[in-house]
Amino acid sequence: MSAGDTAMEDVTNKVDKGKGKAGELGLANLIGTDALPWVEKYRPATLDDVVAHKDIISTIDQFIAKNRVPHLLFYGPPGTGKTSTILAVARKIYGDRSIMRNNCLELNASDDRGIDVVREQIKSFASTRVQGSAGLGFKLIILDEADMMTQQAQSALRRVIEQYTKNVRFCIICNYVNKIIPAIQSRCTRFRFAPLPREEVEKRLNHVIEKEGVNLTEDGRQSLLKLSRGDMRRALNVLQACHAAYEMTDESAVYRCTGNPEPADIDEIMRSMMNESFEVAYQRISSLKAEKGLALQDIIQGIYDFAQTIEFSAPTRVYFLDQIAQVEHRLSTGGSEKLQLTALLGATKNAIELTPAA
Repeated sequence: MSAGDTAMEDVTNKVDKGKGKAGELGLANLIGTDALPWVEKYRPATLDDVVAHKDIISTIDQFIAKNRVPHLLFYGPPGTGKTSTILAVARKIYGDRSIMRNNCLELNASDDRGIDVVREQIKSFASTRVQGSAGLGFKLIILDEADMMTQQAQSALRRVIEQYTKNVRFCIICNYVNKIIPAIQSRCTRFRFAPLPREEVEKRLNHVIEKEGVNLTEDGRQSLLKLSRGDMRRALNVLQACHAAYEMTDESAVYRCTGNPEPADIDEIMRSMMNESFEVAYQRISSLKAEKGLALQDIIQGIYDFAQTIEFSAPTRVYFLDQIAQVEHRLSTGGSEKLQLTALLGATKNAIELTPAA
């Protein structure tokens, strides 16, 4: 038996035999919060802890202070703090955890998205009175991933929102607001959560790095911020994965963890496409893809960043960006990687010919 198996058996025995707190709470609580993903471990507990979105936070604070909380619609890209914000709002309104549990219903609509959920779970929760001394005197229903709800479910929800406004407030959270029917949008106060500013992501990352003792180099930090693209969840998940896999988290470790091509690889690919013959460039890129397990879609994202540094004329730049956008679109609809690689090579060669000689 390995050392790891022995340690796990000892923990299990403590849980099974323990007659005190550990025996009652079970294995998960005995292990403690160290087993939690950092995304959950460092999720903001109060509105003051929420990163960025100061205008949104101050507006909601005013709603709470004046006891005029409307139905809310939060939308924007993933990892920008939508769910964290409304959970912090719920804690501020209800305070006590047991009161919050009784008066706050959180549903993830990507799992529960049919009309039956609206008719049964939501309607039965909304139709009961507020329990305990619950803050502002209304219940809160949080619908996460609401853009995954069917049209019929959204139509039924519109009627429920209308019917139970006296004792219930809804917070609808989605990534794509155009997938929410206009009738629901018009009944809610809308807030857009934009991608987080780089400096705000860095500030929060520095806090986690200090708490967890992550050995992170400066180039690793910059590549982490670049790849996160304003998504705090992605930044923390990649940081935790790198910390678990490598003693030193540098640029190379971050790119290996995410599966993205390193800047040096993109540089080699672009120089090959621009300077070598079609056949040689195709063979070189194909072998690099096979050797490093790169996907053409990720390579295109790197090429887009690299293209901003190339001294193309304005018409050439427009042509080249249009062509790589078309290649990316065809890949997303199931196009062959080999065919799209040749299309990318052809577009690069055409762009070089369009560039006027110095």
